[in-house]
This record gives sequence, C-alpha cells and structure tokens, in this order.
Amino acid sequence: MALQNQHLLYSILFRAVSESLLTAAADQRRLGAHIGFLAVLHTWNQQMLHHPHLHCVVPSGGLSPDGACWVPSRKRFFLPVKVLGKLFRGKFLAFLAAAFRKNKLRVAGVLAHLKKPVAFDRFLRQLRSKNWVVYAKRPFGGPEYVIQYLARYTHRVAISNGRLIEMRDGQVTFRWRDSADGNQQKLMTLDAVQFIRRYLLHILPSGFVKIRHFGFLANRNRREALILCRALLPAQADQPPDRLTDTQRRAVQRKCPICQTGRLRIIHWISAEALTLCGVSVSVGLDTS
Repeated sequence: MALQNQHLLYSILFRAVSESLLTAAADQRRLGAHIGFLAVLHTWNQQMLHHPHLHCVVPSGGLSPDGACWVPSRKRFFLPVKVLGKLFRGKFLAFLAAAFRKNKLRVAGVLAHLKKPVAFDRFLRQLRSKNWVVYAKRPFGGPEYVIQYLARYTHRVAISNGRLIEMRDGQVTFRWRDSADGNQQKLMTLDAVQFIRRYLLHILPSGFVKIRHFGFLANRNRREALILCRALLPAQADQPPDRLTDTQRRAVQRKCPICQTGRLRIIHWISAEALTLCGVSVSVGLDTS
C-alpha cells in the first residue's frame, strides 16, 4: 500500500508521528511541555527491503505552556513508549481511514479487494489488534556526537559504498547487519537486476521532503523559539539581564497571564539549582505602559 501511495502514506507517517509526540509531551501527566524535534524518513532495512519508518531527534525537555520556563524531562526517562505506540497506531489508522473515505487511497493489484468499504474496515481492525512499537533511547554521546552523527545519517541512501563487497558474474554481494542474530555482520548476494530493483524501491516521489521539523523547531517559529529556549535553559540561568542580548531579552518578555495587558519584564535571573520546583526562573515586574 505504501509503494502504491508513497506521497500520501509517507505524509501520513510524518503527521501521525509528530502529533503523537506533541500530544504525549503536552499531557501534564507525562511532561507537560511543548517540545521540538526533527524527523527523518528512511524506507529501507539492512537488506534493502521496503521498511518505511521515521527517526526522530528530540531535546530532553520543552517549554512550559505559558512559555515562562524550561521543563526538563527525567534524567533516565522521556515519554512512555507504550503510550506513544497506542497514540501512533490510533492517529495513523484514523488518517488512513480518512484518506480512504475521500478516495485518495490507491488500492490496485493484490490490494484491489480493499476497494470495498467492508473489506477495508476489516483490514483496519486487523491493524488495530496489533501492538505498534515505538523505540526511544538516549544518544550514545553528547551534543557534539549527535551533530556529527546526524550529518552522516540524515542524507543516507539505501546502501553506502562501504557495504558493497563485489560484483561478479552479474551478481552483487554486500554486507548487512542481522539484528535478529546479535547484530552479526553477514554477506548477501543478489542478482544485479534484483539488487537494482531493491535500490529503486527507496527513490522518493519528486519534491518529497524527507527531513521535517516540528514543535518549537518548526520552520515558521524556530528562530524566536530557540532564542527563548536558550534564555530559559539552566545554562543561561546564571546570566544577569545585562548580559543577555536584546533579542534574548525581548524573547522572554511575555504578556501577563492574568490581565493579558502588562508584560513580564526580567529583573533578575535565579539559578535553576536554587529552585525546588520547576516554577518561574525569573523575577518579574509589571509594565502597564
């Protein structure tokens, strides 16, 4: 179905993943914050078979709903993956069903029987009965490692030159990692035509954007949001107002949440370590002008 509807299904994948993360993080029982993240589409597995999935890089925290403080996640825990899995399943299947009702979904060939609403509903029920798995882990190193890793990872294609071993007698041999066997490195040999067929499975539709940004990292508000995040992060907490740039100072001046008329103005920064609650990391005065 994804191969017959690449643009539609991959877009649904992005939407379901982004809404799941944003919804779960905004829940006060989980994190209670507005997060930001980037997502990268990959469509292959180690054997170059079709396996569409998203990799997301998420800062470990987010902005409080009123934008007054940075809400950090717990050190060894970000969001519950079982909750994310259920959210992801529900949203993806809802978007898929909506596309079917609007006749946007192409089901031809071996999928032709799904044109009947009764058959398609049965297909959705089968998918709802399965556990959809979301996997989350901390990065292997610090921020520098993450940036270096992303630089290599985001624009990968289905197979790198380093995994190609040889081409002989019309056959291609390449190296692959078997995760089901302790990540053992193995060799696979395919007919050259079959190898090319697998490679072509992963050419995206023309103009399709495979790297997307969401939340406070979304393109439309990323610049202002990052300035605010940097101003509110603990690393900035010890900086007095006169050491902040004008842009940073403006970013943390917000409307009063009560009267919606006055503006919050920074008077003094308090170290995050000095606070026993998340609370507000600044003292404020009221400017009614």
